[in-house]
Amino acid sequence: MLDKKLLSILVCPVSKGPLEYNQDQQELICYASGLAYPVRDGIPVMLEGEARQLSLAEREAHQAK
Repeated sequence: MLDKKLLSILVCPVSKGPLEYNQDQQELICYASGLAYPVRDGIPVMLEGEARQLSLAEREAHQAK
């Protein structure tokens, strides 16, 4: 679980957009850049090279909300 205060100040290093925490996958997701940053041992890894590219289905599911 990430600290809510920490989550409120973190932004995507690529788009500077907000991040959404996915607890099941242990990722911080930025839909603006299409990247998901891993959270390892409770520590967000905010490096573009470590991020996973979101699938088209993931982006479309978010837009449908």
